[in-house]
Amino acid sequence: MKKPAPRKKPAPRRKPKKKSSWLRSTIIIVSILLVITAIGYHYRNGLAYYLGYKTDKIIKQEAEQKRLSDVRNFQILSKHQGKIAGIDVSEYQGNILWDSVKNIEGTFPIQFIIVRSTAGKNRVDAKFHQNWKAIKNQKIIRGAYHYYRPNENSLEQAELFIKTVKLKKGDLPPILDIEKLPKNQSIDSLKVGLKRWLKRVEEHYGEKPIIYSGESYYSDFLEEEFADYNFWIANYNFFVENIKDDWLIWQFTEKGTIPGIKGNVDVNIFNGNLQQLKFQTIGN
Repeated sequence: MKKPAPRKKPAPRRKPKKKSSWLRSTIIIVSILLVITAIGYHYRNGLAYYLGYKTDKIIKQEAEQKRLSDVRNFQILSKHQGKIAGIDVSEYQGNILWDSVKNIEGTFPIQFIIVRSTAGKNRVDAKFHQNWKAIKNQKIIRGAYHYYRPNENSLEQAELFIKTVKLKKGDLPPILDIEKLPKNQSIDSLKVGLKRWLKRVEEHYGEKPIIYSGESYYSDFLEEEFADYNFWIANYNFFVENIKDDWLIWQFTEKGTIPGIKGNVDVNIFNGNLQQLKFQTIGN
């Protein structure tokens, strides 16, 4: 019996040469510096305003100065001075000092306020009635929105909104907020539910609702089948600086700072002037 031939030992693998960690770190640092420089140059006007305001005025009048929004907010609002600005709030803002809620950046007047009224089939915003009455007393155009839960009955959600919100002449039409995808149903089924909510609410108020959503959600699921509705679109992209023609309202930040309100606030731009906004209200 022949002895098996001895197996050849595999040739030792050569260790790959290590890339220079120093070179990689340098490239990353340089890239970051270039991005920061580009952003700083792009927002140079806003930065000049911000830094000048902080250094020249806050030292002498610190107690009287209003808190600033970030540089981008100032820049966006400055570019849309032919249009009007507003905010939206909910119970998450807590108790609001409404007499102080006048301007954004101490420069841009707040000319409409939208409040969350209801969510799903059984949730009334804890601050809705308080906020709703206070905004009326401030003589600011107001609107109410319902936060839609895709996995709950659409008609029950509509009835809750109708029961809770008493819209009057001069108020904005009812607003449906849809942001989430369903867990246990198809997109087609979701759209059927949305249409039922919209139809029931329109029948009750005699006003076609406005739909709120994020831009990607809008373009992916809503733009074609709900083209007859006006849209309030959320897009916080740092490099988006102008409202699009087919947006009725643009929510461009969730990090606004408003005197009289603790914490961050959503800030919006209406695609028109005050007269055009009044034309959108009930009874006009």
